[in-house]
Amino acid sequence: MFTKPVTGRTTAAAEGEVVVLLIGMRINRFWAVHHWGPVLLAMPRMLRELRKDRSRGLLGHVLLTASPRTYYVVQYWESKEKLYAYAHAPDMFHHRAWAVVNRKERAGKARGHVGLWHESYVVPEGSYEAIYADMPAFGLAAAHGQVPVEKRGRRAQDRFAYRSPTADAD
Repeated sequence: MFTKPVTGRTTAAAEGEVVVLLIGMRINRFWAVHHWGPVLLAMPRMLRELRKDRSRGLLGHVLLTASPRTYYVVQYWESKEKLYAYAHAPDMFHHRAWAVVNRKERAGKARGHVGLWHESYVVPEGSYEAIYADMPAFGLAAAHGQVPVEKRGRRAQDRFAYRSPTADAD
């Protein structure tokens, strides 16, 4: 799918805090496809599930490859509460997939074939900024919207200093 770039410089239209989840896997033993294959296939299934129900709070994501062994997803969420709610919802696929991982570990069947990791960040307003030059909406801008850079400041320092109108009301 080709997305047409937006000409010129833009920035993310994010306001308030930004919630970012980095989640991924590392193949430790290539020959153990039966261990890492299901893990690799689980993430697209979770993303499809979240796309179908936007009320769960996932705003956007980017799939990335760090190496032939390591794959991860950068996810942008409405709030940490919605992220926690999805992770713990018994009716969602993540809950079932994580239960399988835990059962394998307890039974000693994981044996280091695949590594799993995640990092979660809640970034307060004034602690993030973004710039895109001749790019379609990507990353933070794809999750929160894209505006001309002039709306937030031409320099990174100005974009860091931006405060949303709702921040002034607090």
